[in-house]
Amino acid sequence: MKRLYVIVFLAIAAAAALGLAIAEHSGYVLIAYKSFRYESSLWATLALIAVLWLVFWGIKALIELVTTSGGVVNPWSRRNRSRRIQVAIEHGQLDLAEGRWASAQRHLHRAAEAERQPLLYYLGAARAANEQGRYEESDNLLERALERQPQAELAIALNHAQLQTDRGDTEGALVTLQAMHERHPHNAQTLRQLQRLHQQRGDWSAVIRLLPELRKDKVLPAAELAELERRAWGENLSLAAHKDVEGALGLQALDRAWQQLTSAQRQEPQLVLAYAEQLRQLGAQVQAEEVLRTALKRNYDSHLARLYGLVRGSDPARQLQLAEGWLKDHPTDPGLLLTLGRLCLQSSLWGKARDYLESSLRVQRNPEACAELARLLAQMGDTERSNQLFQEGLGLLDERLLAAPLPVLARV
Repeated sequence: MKRLYVIVFLAIAAAAALGLAIAEHSGYVLIAYKSFRYESSLWATLALIAVLWLVFWGIKALIELVTTSGGVVNPWSRRNRSRRIQVAIEHGQLDLAEGRWASAQRHLHRAAEAERQPLLYYLGAARAANEQGRYEESDNLLERALERQPQAELAIALNHAQLQTDRGDTEGALVTLQAMHERHPHNAQTLRQLQRLHQQRGDWSAVIRLLPELRKDKVLPAAELAELERRAWGENLSLAAHKDVEGALGLQALDRAWQQLTSAQRQEPQLVLAYAEQLRQLGAQVQAEEVLRTALKRNYDSHLARLYGLVRGSDPARQLQLAEGWLKDHPTDPGLLLTLGRLCLQSSLWGKARDYLESSLRVQRNPEACAELARLLAQMGDTERSNQLFQEGLGLLDERLLAAPLPVLARV
């Protein structure tokens, strides 16, 4: 309050001083130029200048106000255009994440056409179009993205390949990825997508050819790469064996595929298992038994021991004796106990077979042991327990069968 009094006092004092100055001497101003002549007192001139200055700044402030408010109100102003683009981006990304494909395509396409860096929006719009089955529109959006950002060719091609895969065009995706592989041979994402595509197509020989590059460029973690390599060679063995399953060509192709493996690979249990299983299916029982016996002598593996009971070598008694020797070190292996039961069945040792199969089931309930023991008990006349074991084996094959409701029979 005191400050207000001081300001009022100073204003009155200034006005009084100005009045005294005007009263003491009014001054004189003359401006003459050709026919123009201005003549007035000094104080009136100063007042006129002050009024003109205020009018000038007032007009300027009014223009700025109109311009600013016009930017807010005018729907076509730069400010509103940027806001509309931002809204389109937000809505498009949300629609894309939540699966509203038509809305996502519309919003993201609008954002892409307006933005200076439109790649992500074109990719999103192309994906949305692809999900709707509008494949031509999807490809056109990717072409437009390439026109706007040609430096992003690899990113656009990788997305195109993925969209082609999603729509079932694996041949087109392969062409796209191979082209990018030639131009960018060490790109990890290109190699990764090629590997997945070859797997999806069941082209395991192509996966095998790609393995050195995957290893060299460290595309996959070491453990994942090792597992992929084992699976690829195993699947390749299966494919080789089925080239001519009715003649000797299948067995020859299988042996050639086996010899392509390194010495270390031929000692891996998973690959030995795949090779022996294909030999068994081709009828080369004796050879399969020899392969399994050699591998199990070198390094015991439960899966190999389980398969050993399904092959019939040249000397079944020797097979049984050998398997019983493994039992000393692995007395609780259910797979080995199942194998011993099967080998006893081959040699018509019914009581011994029953003991081994029941021991296997005591360690682990599994459908194979249930089925083998059920067959044996049926032959021995114990049909009640045989039927129980068959029922249990069926349930173990897929426990979901037991959980599914039975159909209600319609009454006639």
